Order: sequence, then C-alpha cells, then structure tokens
Amino acid sequence: MRFPLVPSLAVVATLIGGLPTLAAAQSDDNTPYGTTSAEFLLFGAGARGTALGGAFAALAMDASALYYNPAGVALMSRPGATISTYDYVAETRYSWGGVAFPFSGGTRAVGLQIGTFGFKDQPVYTPEQPDGTGSVYSVSQTVAGLTFAQNFSDRFAAGITAKGVFDNLGQASGNAFAVDFGTNFHAQLSGHPVRFAFTVSNLGTNLTYSGNALEIDAPRDSIPGEDPVPSNPQPGEFRTKDFPLPTTFRVGLAYDVIAGETSRLTVMSDFNQPNNNSAGFSAGGEWMSERLGGSNFGFAVRGSYSYAAANNLEPLNPDDTALKDEENLQGLALGGGINYASEGFQLGFDYAWRYLGVLGGTNFFTVNLGW
Repeated sequence: MRFPLVPSLAVVATLIGGLPTLAAAQSDDNTPYGTTSAEFLLFGAGARGTALGGAFAALAMDASALYYNPAGVALMSRPGATISTYDYVAETRYSWGGVAFPFSGGTRAVGLQIGTFGFKDQPVYTPEQPDGTGSVYSVSQTVAGLTFAQNFSDRFAAGITAKGVFDNLGQASGNAFAVDFGTNFHAQLSGHPVRFAFTVSNLGTNLTYSGNALEIDAPRDSIPGEDPVPSNPQPGEFRTKDFPLPTTFRVGLAYDVIAGETSRLTVMSDFNQPNNNSAGFSAGGEWMSERLGGSNFGFAVRGSYSYAAANNLEPLNPDDTALKDEENLQGLALGGGINYASEGFQLGFDYAWRYLGVLGGTNFFTVNLGW
C-alpha cells in the first residue's frame, strides 16, 4: 500500500492552515451573541458527527447526513436509519432520528428526520412564592424535516431539506419554518478520496410565540388628575419579540490520508459562520477498520477540537480563576464505535463524549441500521 507523502501533507496543511488566522480575527466585532432561539437545532444528529466536532458535512453519507448535509444521503448505497440520544446538561435530553431511502438506481434519495429536546414537570417559583407555587411546567422543542437529494454527476451531489420548528414553553408556543441546503463534491487526489462540502442550515422565518401564558385581564388605566373609575378588566395580550433561528453557513473538507481496502484514516476540517456568533472552526480525524480478521465486524476511533468565539473567556484570565481546566478542555470531543456489515444488513453502535467547559461533559449514543 503506497501513501504519497507530499500531496497528503499538502491537504493536511490546507485543513489546519487557516485556523490561526481565523482565531486571530475576533476583535471589535458587532456579533449579536445570544439573539437566536431554538438553539437545540445545533445539537447534532449522532455520536459520529459529535465526536468529529461537527466537522462532518463533507464525510456524512449515512442517515445522519439528513442533519449535517442533505446532499450526503444521495451517496448512500442502501436505505438506512439512525436513532440517537444526547445526555445533555441539567438533566435534559435531546433525541434525534432519521431514515433515508435511495431510489432511481441510487441517483436520488429522500429522507425524514425528527428531533426533540426538553424537560418535564419543573416547579414554578415566583418572587411572591419563592418556595414554589405548587404548579409545574414543561418545555418541549421539536424539529421535523423532509429531505430530497440527487447526484448530478459521479462527483457532485446536492440536497435540500424543508423543516418545521416547534417550541412549547409552558403555556406559550412558537413555530417557524426553515430550509437546509447542502452540496458534496467528491473526487480523487493522488489516488485518495477527497471531499468538499458547502451547507447552509436553519435558514428561515423568525420564531413567533402565542398562547394562554401571554393572555391577561388588565384594568383600564386611570386618567391623570382624575379619580379612578371602577371598570371591568379588559382582555389583553403581551406583545412578544420574534427571534431568528440559528442560521449557520459551513464549509467542510475531508481527505483520506490512508485509504486501504479494509482501513482508512480521514482528516477533516470545518469552517463555520453562524448568525449568533463570530466565525469558528473544527478539526478532527477518524480511523476506521472493517472486516477484522476476515469477519463482518469493524471499529472506528474518532477525535476533534472545536473553537467557538462565544466560548472564549476573554477578557477573563483563566490563570486568575477556577476555570483554567474548563478553558483548556472546552471544545474537545472523543468517541468511537463498532459495526457489523453484511451484504444485506448493517448494524452499528457509536458513542461520543463532548466537553462543554463549565457545563461539564456530555454523552451521545447512536444506533445505525442499514438494509
């Protein structure tokens, strides 16, 4: 097995060369931090993508591509499904599921996805009743989408997803509509696969809210200088602000440094520009082996690092706080998986651990099926 060193090093340098420049360009901006809603749309869709720090748009070619890059489902060789659960912070949980079906000889594919996030039966506290009112509330956020993707040549695919976003916050509810668009260019560089992806996610309407929680019975205002006049309360409704969705523009590149018959080493990088943060990046790698000892079993090991400007503790000095370890480790993700693949059936289990700084570590579990 031959590995051409110079082209491989050139691609690796391309993957990581822009990171210092991107990290340095983070001063004097007017970024609208924390101004978007439905942040659960950024949680991902599977343990594999999470372990790779989200730098998965160029590599996604299974059902999780419905989330990371809709063009990727057009590259699936068989129907498949992905079911994931994310053990998130503060005893909350995020779950995502998707299924995709190639057709027309594999040149086209359709897929469905649904994701949910929230918690139930939390006590209600008010300034007048700091020990609790005795009532409870729940939060449930949901996204559901339909995807169509097509191969336009042996090297280029594109896909689009239309999805609805639904947010139930106690007795208030909101909804929005969004689209995802993605492309995948795949070719060979010195005999090794190279992939390039461009995606735009969560481009849509603002999230608007309504519901019983916003309805009030308000007394009429008294006229200044006049005695109050008894009157019946007048029905009214609080006016709420619309919030945009977390739209993200993303460019990804992946290259197989080692491309053997039963094993490969892929390095990848992702540059992203969200509408609620400054530009960020992710870089990672995946080692995957198949048909171990001539069997149908295989395994994968993954790792990555992600940078997001809003997670930087500046102007705080981590050496002067208790947050030094959190600052050093935030953005780190690790994971792996095992799989079984035969001619007519595929089954895989993936796990990812991602560190969120002061929020601690989180765990992502995924089951993949193919038939």
